[in-house]
Amino acid sequence: MNSDCPPLADHLLAPSGGLVYHLRALRHRHGLWAPFQRVVADWLAGWQPGRRELVIVGPSAGYALPAGFLRRFERVTALEPDPLARWLLAHRPDAGRLGFSRLNCLATPDGLARLAAAHPEAAILFSNVLGQLAAPAEDWRRLIARHLSGHAWASYHDVISTTAPPKPGSEQALTIDDQSLETTLAHFWPGGTIELTDHETFRLAGDRPHRYTVWQITRQRWHLVEWADNSGAQPPHAPSPDQAQTST
Repeated sequence: MNSDCPPLADHLLAPSGGLVYHLRALRHRHGLWAPFQRVVADWLAGWQPGRRELVIVGPSAGYALPAGFLRRFERVTALEPDPLARWLLAHRPDAGRLGFSRLNCLATPDGLARLAAAHPEAAILFSNVLGQLAAPAEDWRRLIARHLSGHAWASYHDVISTTAPPKPGSEQALTIDDQSLETTLAHFWPGGTIELTDHETFRLAGDRPHRYTVWQITRQRWHLVEWADNSGAQPPHAPSPDQAQTST
């Protein structure tokens, strides 16, 4: 494994957060963002990875994390380059078990392998960061499949962003098994061609159904957000379901 991996550096201006994001949150989190935050809360309530430790990658200040979420785990480690976000996150009422790491796990092709080695028994949550940062090699789907297949992980992330308004009611979450991005978009946007930015994260967990919602991030911009997870991964040294049934 390559040892030349710089530590996570402080950034107040970054593609996945920073001052612009904090200003947007201050303006919109209790209004325009509220439907999206309710969907994320539902997703996280249903995510039961069966681990005592949690690593959150790119949480910013935790604006989308529901109250009390961090208390579900005995130990929480956040990887966040924004010093203001770290300060705000550490001052949440549920942050008593929170610590921070300087592991720069998204910058190099072996970064996710380093993350897995550093936290072998943790569940990993990518908090709307994949897709904001380009994969350092191949794509995030292949890197996650290669390095985190044995981990319980989850990610909510931007699939596309656009200035084209979606259909009414698009903030509702849908479980979709469409194999193409075009047919998935048709569930949320009216027919015709739309200009968009592809964040290259579509169907991050492979060929299984994924869940989606539309997040209106500003008055003139919408993101299609995907939820993917690998919660079926067994904890280290845990018996398989078949073994558990035969050992009683």
